[in-house]
Amino acid sequence: MDLALLRTFVTVHRAGSFTRAAALLGLSQPAVTSQIRTLERQLGRPLFLRQARGVTPTTIGDELAHRAAPHLDALVEIAETGLDERSGVRTLHLAGPPEFTALRALPALTPLVGQGLAVRASFLGNTEEVLDGLAAGHHDLAITTARPRGGLLVSTPLCDEEHVLVAAPRWAARLSPDVLLSKGAVLLEQLPVVEVHESLPFVSRYWASVFETKPAAAATVIAPDLRAVRDSAAAGAGLAVLPRYLCEDALRQGRLVTLLDPPVPPLRTYFLVARTGTLGLSPLARAHGELLRAAGDW
Repeated sequence: MDLALLRTFVTVHRAGSFTRAAALLGLSQPAVTSQIRTLERQLGRPLFLRQARGVTPTTIGDELAHRAAPHLDALVEIAETGLDERSGVRTLHLAGPPEFTALRALPALTPLVGQGLAVRASFLGNTEEVLDGLAAGHHDLAITTARPRGGLLVSTPLCDEEHVLVAAPRWAARLSPDVLLSKGAVLLEQLPVVEVHESLPFVSRYWASVFETKPAAAATVIAPDLRAVRDSAAAGAGLAVLPRYLCEDALRQGRLVTLLDPPVPPLRTYFLVARTGTLGLSPLARAHGELLRAAGDW
């Protein structure tokens, strides 16, 4: 059986779409479709059910994917290890949210860098994009805020991130925490909002958890990086919802003030994700273990 056909098949299985798999493989969609049809003819069984949006694997397709994917990943690891033995360096490709990857994950991998590991980081805020890249073999490990479905990617809870509602002192001086607990959603709609996207992902999650409602206000400042959101809020641009680790220094210095201390603070879980069958491979396993060890202090 042609390994190139199997690689295309596994990519389609992981991506759930001929179009998405073609983009990940750098092939045209007709080429991917042709390769899958060739493999189906060789096996004498259909591997996917074509639907209006993407494809769904048949029982035979699922079985083949679970049997073939770990071995294909292992072959890639063997090829990369061979190259690394000549150069003396093994490269780990890590993908994840920009702020968390930069401030948490990369510093945690420093001990392994001192032991000869090279790291290449990709800052990607879109979970689907991260998982697609991992499934296609562009990354070795990924950090996401959603647990992947299916059996071809394996995930481990990494840590929980507490979200806090903050603003510059001049805004906080106008608000009473006691009143905020009872009338918070209404009062806060009078303040400008700083966010990473027009959809207000952080504010909406906080509002749903604490006030059990949706925010009615639109964002005044949009900056697609939480560090920029933090600094804009500290400069007085408006309120923001931030991970506590990201704004601890600003809170300690008084540049930001916590507006509310709810009984149950909103949390978001990070997951460490790899392709099934690859966690037994070194140094990926060492990097995985080092991140989990470091997460105990986060």
